[in-house]
Amino acid sequence: MCVLLVAAAAVFAFSHRQEIRDHFAAAGFDPDPRVVEVMGELALTSSGERVFLATQPTIDGSQNFNEQCSEVDHSEHGHVLGCYTGERIHLFDVTDDRVEGIVEVTAAHELLHATYARLGEGDRAMLAPRLRTAYEELAEQDPRLRERMEVYEHLSEAAFANELHSVLGTEVRELPDWLEEHYAQWFEDRGALVDIFETYHSVFVDLQQQAESLETEMTALRGDIEARKAAYDDEVRRFNEDAAEFGARNERYEFSDAPEEFDRIRDELAQRRDALEQTLATLQADIDYYNGLGAQLKQLGELSSELDQQLNSDLAPVTTRPSD
Repeated sequence: MCVLLVAAAAVFAFSHRQEIRDHFAAAGFDPDPRVVEVMGELALTSSGERVFLATQPTIDGSQNFNEQCSEVDHSEHGHVLGCYTGERIHLFDVTDDRVEGIVEVTAAHELLHATYARLGEGDRAMLAPRLRTAYEELAEQDPRLRERMEVYEHLSEAAFANELHSVLGTEVRELPDWLEEHYAQWFEDRGALVDIFETYHSVFVDLQQQAESLETEMTALRGDIEARKAAYDDEVRRFNEDAAEFGARNERYEFSDAPEEFDRIRDELAQRRDALEQTLATLQADIDYYNGLGAQLKQLGELSSELDQQLNSDLAPVTTRPSD
């Protein structure tokens, strides 16, 4: 009987070796307050907390983060805000209120990389095609999802599935029931996590939409102004020619015996001059409006650049730690 109990315990320990390992790694980790704060926003299950703490996550706003995530290909992924490498999660600390929650969603994204890595090889082999099928169906209804995943298309099928596992779990609201059940192993309220993502992501979406709207309006207005300006210039040329001819005829006393003709041409030229002045005033108003749109577009560009810098760990200070 004792032999059987020992054997059963050994089998249990072997089959649950990752959970046991995570338990001790988590128990031996003393998270700093920022890590505790971020973890509290994720609404993790006990399993989710165990895996997250087992990765002994760091949150750093300095160049030290870049050293920790140096193996990540920045050129393919844009700004790297987190990584799961060497069985550890490292997060870049973005503190700008305008993108509040981005650290939390990045943490959840990297946590899902950790959980994916903990699946057995056979489980990953079965999950990967199901993820791809779900993705293709979802992308049919949401082209933005396909655009989101384009940055990973260069990866192998296995690596793509790994990234898809993290993106679907943190950024897509409506998922198949089986996938919701899968993520429920680690998140008590995945919908709240997607809420956070959509809130900060909308900042970038709104900026892009405003910029595109301004560019569209400016393109149409510029074409209209150029066409009207060309017509105005042509009308000014004809007016000047007619006015010069009228002056020359007057100097030759051609209207001495036709004062009514003189008055008619003079009045007609005056009306044309007034119309041209009104046309010029309208054109100038539209040009000023166009320039105003350009100023708005420039401001949006500056704001976008400013936010981009907040997410660029390459611009982080050398260290955020106090000096001795």
